[in-house]
Amino acid sequence: MSTADLLQFVASGLQNGAIYALMALGFTLVFASTGVINFAQGEFFMLGGMLVAAEVAAGVPLGLAVAGAVAATAAVGALIERFALRPARASGALTLIIITIGCSMLLKSAARHLFGPDERAVPAFSEGEPVAVAGAMVQRQVLWVVGLTLLAAVALTVLYRWTKLGLAMRACSVSHDAARIVGIDTARVVMASFALAGALGALAGAVVAPVTQTAYDVGARMGLKGFAAAVLGGLGDPVGAIVGGVVLGLLESGAVAFVSGTYKDAVALVVLLLVLVLRPQGIVGRHLGEKL
Repeated sequence: MSTADLLQFVASGLQNGAIYALMALGFTLVFASTGVINFAQGEFFMLGGMLVAAEVAAGVPLGLAVAGAVAATAAVGALIERFALRPARASGALTLIIITIGCSMLLKSAARHLFGPDERAVPAFSEGEPVAVAGAMVQRQVLWVVGLTLLAAVALTVLYRWTKLGLAMRACSVSHDAARIVGIDTARVVMASFALAGALGALAGAVVAPVTQTAYDVGARMGLKGFAAAVLGGLGDPVGAIVGGVVLGLLESGAVAFVSGTYKDAVALVVLLLVLVLRPQGIVGRHLGEKL
């Protein structure tokens, strides 16, 4: 394999890794605030892409369509928390996880009836020929993928470190009871976490749709990979989510380069199983509430 080919596979791995990182951040936000795995996260990804495609088809400018899809999916996340999860919050984590699976199935079914079974295309954010980066030819949309992922990571860092909501999220990640004692509205914090998770999933779905197209059934596969990335990096840790996403993307690209593209989608499952058996705390191995 030539150096140019190797660089091309690395570029592809970084592109996928950036998307997995956004998905993993969504899992991390909800888990840190509630201790629950939100298996509707994949459908937030689907909604982002499908809503953008539908809005663009209706004549909405692309930038407004993306903003609208992110805002609408954030609202869906908040509604799921308020009306599906909050009434059952005393039932235990397993019950809440099952509810998120049910919400995922409901969103997928609703999307099929609303948008139809066919794949939808979304125009690229920037037109033009691929750009040469370190010897690899990279589509302009890939630069948007990586750039928006980095922007989201910076925004979350600012949120956690220098805003009252972020401090409240960190407190809830340590102990809900202690957070309530000091006057934090934990219900509002949890709802905000679901809304942010919805926004991150929708952003991932919107920014990758011009590269891969989108459909009502893309959420499950992407949700699995986002969950695998979150576990790989360290579930509950935003830094780990970024690291896990990038590493998973590079591992998938390596499997395509050195083994076969047939096994690409199996990498996430293998990684998930190995991490759960060998290092359950993930690469970073740090809980969100311990040190940010």
